[in-house]
Amino acid sequence: MHNAGQNKHVQRSIRNGGPSVTRRSLLRATTGGALTLGGAATLSACGIPAAKNTAGVDSDDHSAKEKRISFSNWTEYMDVDDSEKRHPTLDAFTKRTGIKVKYTEDINDNVEFFGKIKPQLAAGQDTGRDLICVTDWLAARLIRFGWVQKLDPSNLPHAYANLSQQFRNPDWDPGRAFSYPWTGISTVIAYNKKALDGVEVKSVSDMLDNPKLKGRVGFLSEMRDTIGMTLLDLGKDPAKFTDDDYDAAIARLQKAVDQGQIRRFTGNDYTADLTKGDLAACIAWAGDVVQLKADSPDVDFVIPDSGYMTSTDNLLVPNKARHKTNAERLIDYYYEPGPAAQLAAYINYVCPVDGVKAELAKIDEDAANNPLIIPDAAMAAKSRSFRSLSTKEETAYEEKFAKLTGA
Repeated sequence: MHNAGQNKHVQRSIRNGGPSVTRRSLLRATTGGALTLGGAATLSACGIPAAKNTAGVDSDDHSAKEKRISFSNWTEYMDVDDSEKRHPTLDAFTKRTGIKVKYTEDINDNVEFFGKIKPQLAAGQDTGRDLICVTDWLAARLIRFGWVQKLDPSNLPHAYANLSQQFRNPDWDPGRAFSYPWTGISTVIAYNKKALDGVEVKSVSDMLDNPKLKGRVGFLSEMRDTIGMTLLDLGKDPAKFTDDDYDAAIARLQKAVDQGQIRRFTGNDYTADLTKGDLAACIAWAGDVVQLKADSPDVDFVIPDSGYMTSTDNLLVPNKARHKTNAERLIDYYYEPGPAAQLAAYINYVCPVDGVKAELAKIDEDAANNPLIIPDAAMAAKSRSFRSLSTKEETAYEEKFAKLTGA
């Protein structure tokens, strides 16, 4: 069982027809991880009401009589058995509780999914979903619009007790009143040892300033990750930066673009370039790096002393959901160490559940000792989040970033 998780991932990347194209990196590539240029403005043009807090809208909860849940999630984001037709942790939940889970992999892109559920939520209607999983910036928007229900702590004893400290207080949902993380997504510096050929890369500055790396450095087309890592390198906190700080980060990157230092801004396609050595170093997502390391001995990563960016995908209960209590029981179930470990062994993203390491070691020792999956105290302490943006800021910042990246 020692390498069960790792082997699954190698098989999965082969089955998908390429090296390590993960669910998370695909979604980053398709959404840019944020609203693209003009996206925030488009939202108001789509007939969305001005943000007003209607959260906690009373919904009739049919959980007691209807033992079921409808759960919408991303692809490749749940454990599967060898037949690839069953989800062992979901089956175990149903066996224990009698609650059947209609599990649908119908989220491919945050913006697209928002468009799908927006008409019902805006009209105060049931979306047909009891539980959804969306990225932090969209979770923040749904909470701001008052379109998700406040969670009942009495149904979430494990979640409340076991949520890792680093995920407890995002500025968009302090104390996690409306959401719980499904996974954390860490942004690190990945490199190809062979391609570096002795050049040391320990920071964003090393990537931007060393002439030996000219044209062999990559940054991400996701604004929050690329700017966040650059802000940290400039000694600024991405949770508290000003307009001037943002502009300084853009200018720092623009200089490297003008000098030909940066090869390109990528979505998930950096994985192939890094493995081949066309990129010597790049900003990368930890979930990809775990898989790339399994596939290639030349690939490794470093956490800069200045820190690294972490974002989250989050579980929320939409307004008017018919089975809120059942949904809360499922959230809580994934905060028990056993199910949390099974999930982490399969998907290889940051596990937001404390106390999982021993359970995970029984399934996959490598995963349990991998700080990209179970961050140690030192790594967790370096984790930083990008602050929430107003609609005005989002539009202005995305415009500047699009100009920088040529998007």
